[in-house]
Formats: sequence, C-alpha cells, structure tokens
Amino acid sequence: MILVIRPDATLAQIEHIVETVKELGYTPHVSRGESRTIVGVIGDETKPQAANFSVIPGVEQVLAIMKPFKLASREFSNADSIVYVGKTRIGGGSLAMIAGPCAVENYETMDIVAKYVKAGGANILRGGAFKPRTSPYAFQGMGEDGLKILQEVGQKYDMPTVTEVMDPRQIDLVCRYADMLQLGARNMQNFDLLKEVGKTRKPILLKRGMSATVKDLLMSAEYILAEGNKDVVLCERGVRSFEDSTRNMLDMSAVPNVKGQSHLPIIVDPSHATGRPDLIPSMCRASVAAGADGVHVEVHNCPEKAMSDGPQALLPHQFLDLMADLRRLAEAMNREFSKTNPATEEVH
Repeated sequence: MILVIRPDATLAQIEHIVETVKELGYTPHVSRGESRTIVGVIGDETKPQAANFSVIPGVEQVLAIMKPFKLASREFSNADSIVYVGKTRIGGGSLAMIAGPCAVENYETMDIVAKYVKAGGANILRGGAFKPRTSPYAFQGMGEDGLKILQEVGQKYDMPTVTEVMDPRQIDLVCRYADMLQLGARNMQNFDLLKEVGKTRKPILLKRGMSATVKDLLMSAEYILAEGNKDVVLCERGVRSFEDSTRNMLDMSAVPNVKGQSHLPIIVDPSHATGRPDLIPSMCRASVAAGADGVHVEVHNCPEKAMSDGPQALLPHQFLDLMADLRRLAEAMNREFSKTNPATEEVH
C-alpha cells in the first residue's frame, strides 16, 4: 500500500511514520517527489494493523496497491523513473544507446568497436566478461581481464560501461570495474542474485527471461527494488515461440505494456531478439516509435571472427547508418539521445 504524506508534514512526522511502519511489521520505502512525499509499505495488506496507518499524524491518505509488484507499479510512482549510468540519463525522454561486442575478446577489437559506436552516438559501452553459454565448451569470457579492458576502453572514450554478472560471488568484482550490472535472460529469476544486486548501488539492466511474462519481469524487478536499489532498467529481448526464422520472438507490445503498469524505464535488445542483422535496424526504429527508452545493439568489426554471437552483430558502418536514422526519429518524437559528448572526429 501507499501512504500519501500531507504537504505540511514535518520531517519529524515523516520519521515517525517510517518508524511506525517498521514497528507494525512492514517494510517502508520513502519516495520524495517535487511536490509530495509518499511511503510505500511492503507487507500483508490484509493484517489488522494495516488499518492503523490512516491515523498516524502526517498521513493524508492510504492507497491499496492490488498488483503483486508494489514498488515497480504505476501506483507507487506515476512519474517515469530516470536512471543515471555515469553521465548517461535513461528515461524521461532521454534514450540509452547501448552498443558494443557480445563479448570482450581483446583490447584491439574493443577499442575499434568503441571508437565507431561512440562516433555514431552510443552513450553506454557493452561487452561481456562472463558469458552464460548453452554449451560448456563454448567461449565463457575473459573474466577479470575482460573487465579491465572494458573499463579502460570505456574511460578512453568517456563512456560508462555495462556488463553481465552471473553469480552473487562475481558482484564485488564486477562492481569494481563496471558502471552498470546486467542480469541476463537466464538469470531473470535467479532470486538470490536479484537480492544481492539489489543491495548494491549500481544501476541494474534486467533482461526479460526467455519464457517470462511481463508480470514475471516486473516481479523480478521488485526483488531488486525491495532491497533498496531503485535504479532498475528493464530490457525486452525476445521470448521463445514456435517461429524459427528468428532467434526469438520480439514482443514489441511489452514496451507500452510495461509503460502502462510500471514507472521503470524499458529498453529493447533487437540483436538477441531477432538474431539477424537485416532485421535489427527496423526493430530498433520500431522500438523507439513504441516508446522504448533506448536500444541495445551488438556491434563487431569482424563478425566472422567473433568469439560469441557474431552472426547477430552489426558492422560498424551499419551501426552508424542506424544511429543516424534513430536520431531523426527521436527528434521527430521530441526525444533525444542522452548526452555523452559524442566524438566529432572522422572515423576511418
């Protein structure tokens, strides 16, 4: 439920409200807006103690939230949340353009790709150091060496970085090098991992599971939010279906669906959704048109030699053309790429 605080409530009253919520066996989450303060109350709304909230001094109104995801819901925050990854702003009309190779393979490749994607307007650099693979014999990533390369290249091009964390034991290590933690589709319902990243203060990119509903995705986000980390960005990356001409089925309706139910930003990953470079540009344009807060695109300068997911990567010149299209589309919709001082030099 939500406790709407009176506009004239004192700081002492708000602190008393929070303490009373705790004493009654609930977990409080305070959200201060420009004009109002609300306290989200997490716990069993059917308990008799819930009726007592309305009489606490400073409480103006008590609102029940019927959805199972409380903190992620529109009822908790009607205003769109904005998440900052370094200097990059996601949400509120600012678009995240996340790009880079599937995996960090070596410094040279990472440097070449970063130079191109930065010139095109990308504002977050991606690259996997730990790779969850279907086969135990496939390339599993470079680990800490890959994290060091990603961080060094990101700093060189003044781009914040995002990379995947697969296990609670990796969190401290990845946090030392990356600006944003990604939880992949296979770990969307790894609840112990969700709770542990929720204890960090790093922004989280949470990808939808391969067979997960939108409700499942929002419930997973709730685990992170409930631990105190409010900087969660959702990602639609396609779901399993009977269609076999694409890698997955991109559920474009998930974007407005999430927007209607939640205040959290949502981006789209057409690379993993389609697995086909010929479809990625049109699906990126459709994502922005549908209201997504950004896109996530894999780029490689030599896909035939890529250690991971080469067939779904755009070539650098294809990415540059795509970004030019998306920039025009964003301007037409009164939106913009989040500013990160894009490189002005000519790329060869």
